[in-house]
Parts: sequence; C-alpha cells; structure tokens
Amino acid sequence: MFIDTLTDLLTLPQLVFAFAITVLAGFVKGATGFALPMIMVSGLASVVPPETAIAAMIVPTVLSNVWQSLRGGGIRAAVDVAGEFRLYIATLLIFIVIAAQLVAALPQNVVLLILGVPIVALALFLLNGRVMYVDPSKRGRADVVVGAASGFLGGLAGIWGPLTVTYLTAIDTPKKEQIRITGVIFGAGAITLGLAHIRSGVLNAQTLPLSVLMIVPVMLGQTIGNMVQDRLDQKKFRRMTLFVLIIAGLNLIRRAVM
Repeated sequence: MFIDTLTDLLTLPQLVFAFAITVLAGFVKGATGFALPMIMVSGLASVVPPETAIAAMIVPTVLSNVWQSLRGGGIRAAVDVAGEFRLYIATLLIFIVIAAQLVAALPQNVVLLILGVPIVALALFLLNGRVMYVDPSKRGRADVVVGAASGFLGGLAGIWGPLTVTYLTAIDTPKKEQIRITGVIFGAGAITLGLAHIRSGVLNAQTLPLSVLMIVPVMLGQTIGNMVQDRLDQKKFRRMTLFVLIIAGLNLIRRAVM
C-alpha cells in the first residue's frame, strides 16, 4: 500500500532525484540551521506539482527542527529561547494559518518574487559589512512586523526560513542561540503548516507517505551538516548564512521569472 502510493506520485528516477535533493537540503539545514523547506520545495517542484513538493517537506521539517532546537541545550534551553521570541513565534503561526488557505488563489510567481528580491538585497547589504540595528525598545514591534511577513509568505509558499534568518542575523543573534531559536520557530511553523494543509487538502493520504519517507535523507544530510556547523566560529557562520541566503533568494527569483 505504501509503495503503491509512492509510485502513483513519482517514478523511480524522480524518487532518486528527490532523495538526492533532500540529502542536500538536510546538509544545508545542519550546517546553517535553515533552508530545508526552501531547497526541498524548489528542487522537488521541478519534478512534481508544487502542492506535492510542499506536502513532502512537512513531516521531515518538523522532526529536523525538533532535533535542532534540542541539540546542545535540551528542553530547558529551547523553552527559554522560545520565551524570548514568543511574540515573533505567535505572529508567525497566526499568519501561516491565514495565508495557507490562499495557496490556490494567488500566483506563486508573485509570492516568490516578493520574497526573493528583499532577501537578496538585505543579505548583500549585510555581507558588505553594513549593520542593521533594531532598537531593543522596538524589538516587540519588529518581531510582529517580520513575523507577520514571514508567516504570510510561509503559508503561501511553504518557505518562512530566509526572512526569519535574515532578521536574526541582522540583530546579531549568537550562533548557538540562532540555531536553537530557528529550530523552535521552524518546528512550530512546520506543525502549523501541516495542520493547515491537512485542512487545505495538500497533505493527504496520497502525499503523507512521501513526506514520511523523506525523513531518512533529511536526517542523513543534517547529521553531516551538523559536523560542519560545529567547526564554524560566529563570523564564519554569519558569512556562510548570508551566502546561503543570497543563493536562496536568487533561486526564488529564478523560479518566479521562469
């Protein structure tokens, strides 16, 4: 039954390609703490419908982020950092639920272009040595604004990582804390997105087996990526994150115009 469902969705060459893309996505996730949904969705969407690509990344994204949020600190550390960013997380989740219901109504190329252009521009700005400063007294407002934008775009395209990471990088979040909070934020977001897409019909009896199967290549890639991350100091980690953001943003723009 499980195999029959998979073969209805993908041919064997497509499945091999999906495994390869997902291992790469897991590796980048392990090394930088983000980009798993973005790489999976953009890669898989080249061989399957976008709705199937979004469904495929939901289950492994939840598990990879639970692992990431607990790594190097356990539950207590994850709870503490979640409390610090609680306003951002709450806003993100609300807007994911709202926007997920609009997936079939808005052109995906418009969404991807709106997401890609600012990410590339801001990452280049920060990579050039510029500093984006957020006044601590205005952090609450910034959390709501960026959280709303991330959640809205995440609900539409299944991609909320780049904007979140750009924001955390801009406010100079320490490496370990950034990895932990992105794990918490992305895990909560993936669970919310999964529930929203059960309702929208994107995650269903046909697509769920594929999503479960993708756990294996994600965990393999993330294990290798974690080894790389452990060797990076704060400065190198920040630069690597910005380079990945630029590549991610350019890929989103490419998908939008093509």
